[in-house]
Amino acid sequence: MKCDILIAGVGGQGTVLASRILAAAAMEAGFFTRTSETIGMAQRGGCVISHVRIDSEDFSSIIPIKDADLLIGFEMAEAARNLYRLSENGKCIINTMTVKPVTSTLGNSNYDIEGIQNFIKSYAPDYTFVDGYNIAKDAGSVKAVNMVLLGAAASKGIFPFSNEVIKNAIIKNVSSKFADMNLRAFDLGFSINS
Repeated sequence: MKCDILIAGVGGQGTVLASRILAAAAMEAGFFTRTSETIGMAQRGGCVISHVRIDSEDFSSIIPIKDADLLIGFEMAEAARNLYRLSENGKCIINTMTVKPVTSTLGNSNYDIEGIQNFIKSYAPDYTFVDGYNIAKDAGSVKAVNMVLLGAAASKGIFPFSNEVIKNAIIKNVSSKFADMNLRAFDLGFSINS
């Protein structure tokens, strides 16, 4: 079952690890999977976009415009910036945390949170805003926001594999001392829509 997932955020949020976990889960479930990443100029704070294409043996690693089945937005403006890749029946999981660009923090431009949310609501057919930062904090660390968002995405029922497969991929791809916290974050994220 072909499934195209776009992950958009900024450097340092764990987007690359999230894409690796989804790809590992898909491969463990027996799907041919391709990934591709575009990483911005700055390692931390620059734009990061990951493409995860499940059951994609006959397709390129880049998701075409209006073809993504799921957009996981780690940051609202980055999610809004990438909505054009979402299919007409696509689903969105969007973290409410904002990472304001330098121009905004210096007062040279406005970061209109309400305007960004309204744009997402008017464009996306199926969206869920998630307070990933605070949920991750409840799980044990704000650094687990990526697992919260993966859990929330899994609750949409779009992945062609079970939560157990994702949890196995989490265990195999994070340090063993943080595995329980990451699994807890995933479960808290999953409970948002269930």
